[in-house]
Amino acid sequence: MLAVQTERLAKVFERRKGRQRQSHLAVDSVDLAIDQGEAVAFIGPNGAGKSTTIKMLTGILHPSAGSAEVLGLVPWKSRQRLALQIGTVFGQRSQLWFHLPAGDTLRLLAAIYDLPGPLAKSRTAELVERFALQDLLSVPVRKLSLGQRMRFEIAASLLHKPKVLFLDEPTVGLDVIAKAEVREVVREANRDGATIFLTSHDAGDIESIARRAIVIDRGRIVFDDKVSQLRRQWLTDKVVELRSEEEVEPPDIPGVHVEKVSRYGLRLRFSAQDLPVRQVIGQLLERYPVHDITISDPPLESVIAAIYQGQAVPK
Repeated sequence: MLAVQTERLAKVFERRKGRQRQSHLAVDSVDLAIDQGEAVAFIGPNGAGKSTTIKMLTGILHPSAGSAEVLGLVPWKSRQRLALQIGTVFGQRSQLWFHLPAGDTLRLLAAIYDLPGPLAKSRTAELVERFALQDLLSVPVRKLSLGQRMRFEIAASLLHKPKVLFLDEPTVGLDVIAKAEVREVVREANRDGATIFLTSHDAGDIESIARRAIVIDRGRIVFDDKVSQLRRQWLTDKVVELRSEEEVEPPDIPGVHVEKVSRYGLRLRFSAQDLPVRQVIGQLLERYPVHDITISDPPLESVIAAIYQGQAVPK
């Protein structure tokens, strides 16, 4: 059984402007097939349809057309049953009670998920230790820092061992250490068998957690493949860093952009689609007494930024 499956899923929002009604197609015929245990990044620019899709998959919204199943259940028809099998983390919205101590929130959620007493205690203790939350259990949620609150959010979403974990910007606003902790816990949940459905603008989240990337733009899926293929297909640039045994002058090679020049080094960038790598490297070796040279792909941040800015076109 697939963890998530949709066929021609669509959502149209109707809006009034004066006396006229306007239609906005937020999600347009989306087909998804996600196996149990997969870790998938669902990415795209703001307004692309990511959050609307997640809201339909979790039963918050009814679609205008098409079908969807999560763990064999139709989300908007079996929302309560589905809620017992999935976990959700929305970076901009909290599932915690703001004025209660955080520990009380975990106990309330255990009761909501109908966890037996011994299991609720052992599961809570396990998560409290894993997230180093012992000293924060008596602190009201409103007094927690953002990083502390997000650790409780993740713990709360994992309390009932969900089969599918929906994460919408789970590391927004966190520092580097807190991000690393959240990513490791999500990877651990995935290793334990949970399916991960992640949306994020943070390339570090995508590369650390997901193995498959689905890109949505203007409500339609425009890419569905491995994360590594995402970089290769959406940007063909190569970055060359060169160390010379002698002082260097920037080269004048058509199609090659000089990003950085130091006394004995260069960083260059070019499109491998326009210029063969062998040709560029050959010219550099002819011009400089090379001590060291490396060729790399641009960071995933560049790919994501290009997609969001509408600069990248699938090859």
